[in-house]
Amino acid sequence: MSRPRVVALGGGHGLAASLAALRHTTDSITAVVTVADDGGSSGRLRHDYAVLPPGDLRMALAALCDDTSAGRQWREVLQHRFGAGGPLEGHALGNLLIITLWQLLEDPVRGLDAVSRLMDARGRVLPMAGVPLVIEADVQGVDPAHPDAVLTVRGQHSVAKATGHVLSVRLDPPSPPGCPEAVAAVRDAGWVILGPGSWFTSVMPHVLVPELRDALVQTSARRCLTLNLTLNTAETHGFTAAGHLETLASHAPGLRLDVVLADPQVVDDEAELRAADRLLGAELTITRLASAERSDVHDILRLAAAYQDLFS
Repeated sequence: MSRPRVVALGGGHGLAASLAALRHTTDSITAVVTVADDGGSSGRLRHDYAVLPPGDLRMALAALCDDTSAGRQWREVLQHRFGAGGPLEGHALGNLLIITLWQLLEDPVRGLDAVSRLMDARGRVLPMAGVPLVIEADVQGVDPAHPDAVLTVRGQHSVAKATGHVLSVRLDPPSPPGCPEAVAAVRDAGWVILGPGSWFTSVMPHVLVPELRDALVQTSARRCLTLNLTLNTAETHGFTAAGHLETLASHAPGLRLDVVLADPQVVDDEAELRAADRLLGAELTITRLASAERSDVHDILRLAAAYQDLFS
């Protein structure tokens, strides 16, 4: 069986689903994770210790834990969140472990590699940038009384919850340094998987880091975009499947894709979606990816099978 070097880009639950599926298809996985989270435990730790927000990195590490008794136990440890009462309320233990190793080793990448070795994870987890980032979006119609007005919404949590139509996103600082190891991984990959994940706050930020965007454009790897199972969310209100691709093309000129992977439930207009795919040079693959029990949750084995078909 061919086992390509795969780099998966994203954050949160979408990236975790992709990584869990990829564990069934290859033993060479690198997760490149967004570092713009400003809410909850991650936001508190980011503010208090001036570090990268650890939450999305923790979720990626947990997703790479093996499906053994020890692996499942480590996954539970990383994801354990302290309950009400006391200064640890709301913190995930994995976030605290990551911060501890960052302080001891004085290097984010070395710290994440140490956690990965501790858990015997099936891959490597890297931040997409070397500094914490802030997402800003220009959003039309935030105020229902002024539907044509465009306002700037700042912060990942606020952008994710903003009402209205997102016109564009950007990062602060505007040209952040890419993580060198992440940039190198993209350049050396056999496949790069972009998405699924929150479109403007987990997926799009990767193409806004100049060094990472250049690596995505220049890599010899094949590139796959996995569309979300639910497209019409708060931050993508009114967006069609084709609209997602058009937005990606406008934010990342020169980026080409090889495959767009879509569940049938999000293909609202197949002809329009295929035309948008051609804009990025991609072939459209429509296949069932959703769980039979919940249409908004990926079936990991279905997603793994779709990836394996691409890699073979």
